[in-house]
Amino acid sequence: MMELWVFVLLALGLLLLWLSWRGRARSGLPQGRVIYTDTGGWGRLERPLFSRQFLLTGKPDYLVADGADVIPVEVKSSRAPAQPYPSHVLQLAAYCLLVEECYGRRPAYGIVKYADRAFEVDYTPELEDELLATLEDMRDDLAAGDAPRNHDEPRRCRACGYRQQCDQRLA
Repeated sequence: MMELWVFVLLALGLLLLWLSWRGRARSGLPQGRVIYTDTGGWGRLERPLFSRQFLLTGKPDYLVADGADVIPVEVKSSRAPAQPYPSHVLQLAAYCLLVEECYGRRPAYGIVKYADRAFEVDYTPELEDELLATLEDMRDDLAAGDAPRNHDEPRRCRACGYRQQCDQRLA
């Protein structure tokens, strides 16, 4: 009878381990320890990352520590396109830049996780240059007063974190 219990407990343990591995694989998160989350599902929300050098603030969905490396992960609820959208790649690049400044180590890549697929995006010097040029263009547009709202959807304004400061808000 004792052997039966040992077998049942061992089988149950293996099943739980397999379910854990399967859940991790489906999450799109790389191996490692989640050290930051902005999803709210893992406890309290974290403070945004901030770069004094680039005057950039951001809240990646996850940061995963794998040894000394810190990998940003951005989760999107939509189905995956054939390639990640350029805006999603630049958003991820911004998180890579923030990780480098806040954690002192440049990530080699980040991950954009769509509902049905994940993409590893290399954080290359060329991608960083594209990000910095885009940030400069955005700041120039803001300084010139030439940054009009790009939608007519009040619900987007209600969900926006900059709603109180925005002079173009719809809600």
